[in-house]
Amino acid sequence: MARQTYWKGYLKLSLVTAAVSLTPATTDSNQIRFHVLNRKTRNRVESRYVDSVTHKPISDKDQAKGYPRSEDEYVVLEDKELQDVGLESTRTIDIDTFVPRGSIDWIWYDKPHFLVPEDKVGMEAFCVIRESMKASDVVGIARLVLYRRERAVLLEPQGKGIILWTLHFGDELRQPASSLDTENSIDAKVLSLMSKLVSDKTEDWKPSMVQDPIQKRLKAMIRARQKSMPKAPAPKRQTAKPTGNVVNIMDALKKSIAKDPGRPKAH
Repeated sequence: MARQTYWKGYLKLSLVTAAVSLTPATTDSNQIRFHVLNRKTRNRVESRYVDSVTHKPISDKDQAKGYPRSEDEYVVLEDKELQDVGLESTRTIDIDTFVPRGSIDWIWYDKPHFLVPEDKVGMEAFCVIRESMKASDVVGIARLVLYRRERAVLLEPQGKGIILWTLHFGDELRQPASSLDTENSIDAKVLSLMSKLVSDKTEDWKPSMVQDPIQKRLKAMIRARQKSMPKAPAPKRQTAKPTGNVVNIMDALKKSIAKDPGRPKAH
């Protein structure tokens, strides 16, 4: 199945530019999702924004963003004001610096994406940028608006493409817990036995190691429940009545051309 493109724009390094597309490298579309229902009517339940005091529904045009100043007072910001503090261009990945590959700790990495050239015209520029990073053993750092937020991103050459990682912001990271700073003397015999146990349990990596057993059980439960439910009546098919007119594609094209007075007729 072809991947759905999430974002299209340009990859830029100085004066070298390539049209590119971005696709998330992971997906949660296979996860089972449930709708909230009214237990009595089996109708779906809708969620709406309501005023916390009047309890009346609020339309989209009357909703605004507010930052709490005190318990019942807010600093109100309009959508236009929030947009103006973002990047000037949301369609360009402009690499402004490079860092040595492997110098960024794992904790900064967020979500991976596949970055590929969008057309043959930009293929050469894309490959030059990728191979230059490989040769110098560096990764690129840029900024990009993704998921409704401006983010720092890391571009890492990988095979014939580039992996774009969104990076966590500094205020999103917590300091390592003191429990990670563990140190204790270990008996050599205990270490030898534990090492043997680790060796016995070591095998090659395979994707089946990270399968979700709960999803499998839920799917089996749903299939069993579906079998016990009465079958829904098949919808009645309405047979289209013949019109008696057979459309000729060539005639339709000639009529379309004739209707366009600005286009010269073909001889």
